[in-house]
Amino acid sequence: MKNILTTLALTTALVLPGAAMAREITLTGTLKNYRGDGAYLAVYVTNANGGFVGTVWVGGGKSKYFDHFTHWFRATGGNTATARTGASVGAGRSFEITFNLSDAMIDAGYQLRIDASVEDMRDAPSDIVIPITSENFGTTNSGRRYIRSVSLR
Repeated sequence: MKNILTTLALTTALVLPGAAMAREITLTGTLKNYRGDGAYLAVYVTNANGGFVGTVWVGGGKSKYFDHFTHWFRATGGNTATARTGASVGAGRSFEITFNLSDAMIDAGYQLRIDASVEDMRDAPSDIVIPITSENFGTTNSGRRYIRSVSLR
């Protein structure tokens, strides 16, 4: 029941802007071949002013480490209860996340952000920031530290 409520809250947060139609988005990413444990990832959306809109997904099951996602953690005000979580992602591995996104958010200044953290290594707040634009669907974007590439479709 908790997962259903969490999913409903997330979907509502990302679909409500403009009360427009929503489309299913698939985010596919690959991590670089760094030496270290699996990466924890926080995937979230910000508006044109950089304000937090909602969390898409958090990879890594131990919530005690969520404060290492400094940008996401600060944006949520430390309220990580609505984070839909999954497993961490190992070096060189791929991940895929599917979620709904309001059509009104496309080409309206919204951004998809991913914070990354690896145990005993440097954190990477906003390892990748992808403007949610028509042009960015189907293209590959590169991360700064742990994320090799991310694409939206």
